[in-house]
Amino acid sequence: MSGLLALLDDVAAIAKVAATSVDDIAAQAAKAGTKVAGVVIDDAAVTPKYVHGFEASRELPIIWKITKGSLFNKLVVLLPAALLLDAFAPWVITPLLMLGGAYLCFEGAEKVFHALAPHADHDVEADLDVGDPAHLEETRVKGAIKTDFILSAEIMTIVLSTLDAGNIWVTAAALALAGVAITAAVYGSVALIVKMDDIGLLLAERARTGAGRGLGRGLVRGMPGLLSALSFVGTLAMLWVGGSIILHGLEVTHLWAWPYETIHHWAEAVAHAVPEALAGFAGWLTTAVADGVIGLGIGLLLVPVITRIIGPLISKKPAH
Repeated sequence: MSGLLALLDDVAAIAKVAATSVDDIAAQAAKAGTKVAGVVIDDAAVTPKYVHGFEASRELPIIWKITKGSLFNKLVVLLPAALLLDAFAPWVITPLLMLGGAYLCFEGAEKVFHALAPHADHDVEADLDVGDPAHLEETRVKGAIKTDFILSAEIMTIVLSTLDAGNIWVTAAALALAGVAITAAVYGSVALIVKMDDIGLLLAERARTGAGRGLGRGLVRGMPGLLSALSFVGTLAMLWVGGSIILHGLEVTHLWAWPYETIHHWAEAVAHAVPEALAGFAGWLTTAVADGVIGLGIGLLLVPVITRIIGPLISKKPAH
């Protein structure tokens, strides 16, 4: 009998440890998820263009294909790579974060540049000339998964940098949980956005009440504005997050701490200058604006370098 009680006691202890680990995983995943807002918003803003021009019946299947590719990127390729870096070369994580931050600054600045000097998206227009819809779909999906890989790499690196050092299995589970949750949030939102006009049209035509039909018409009319707003917010978030990552990386690596410390002092000064109830928000806003302005400056410097030099080198096909 005493042996049975001892066994039950051991089982209870193991269950308690397991429950604590699950709590740790959930807490760390939630903490990490809040740090990737800029990349997530941009991902959600970019993806709807990949279903543009297809029949409505193919929109959700295409998004599902991209979702599966995104999960493969995060869980099969990037998660093991992140764990290896964390175990054997943790010093590489901050430079990788800064490299990803520079990419976010470039992406955001390029969007600003295109808004100020609009021109056609030649890549999208070119693939519209493909005669075979199945081939076009395959091409779009591959392009979306490639773009997702870059954004997912940044997401997983940011998530890893926010996790507390500890058990490798907790870290792996937290990374996986955050990756799955972020992917579900992004592509679930994309699916809803893409089908919102269809939902609105259905309501406008078949709703039993005038309010329902009015809501449907409002959804149809409001979708272009929503997409534009989402793109705008995503651009601001990319510049803010990218600039913040680079400045924080310069401070952590002791390469150039002055910009980070100066912005921190500005934020403190602004927080002390406003009513106490607004202090936290005012300090955050000061930091975000300063980080965003610096991110825009860095991105504008990178636009000609990447588009004129690096881009052509990467896309250049070897001679036969």
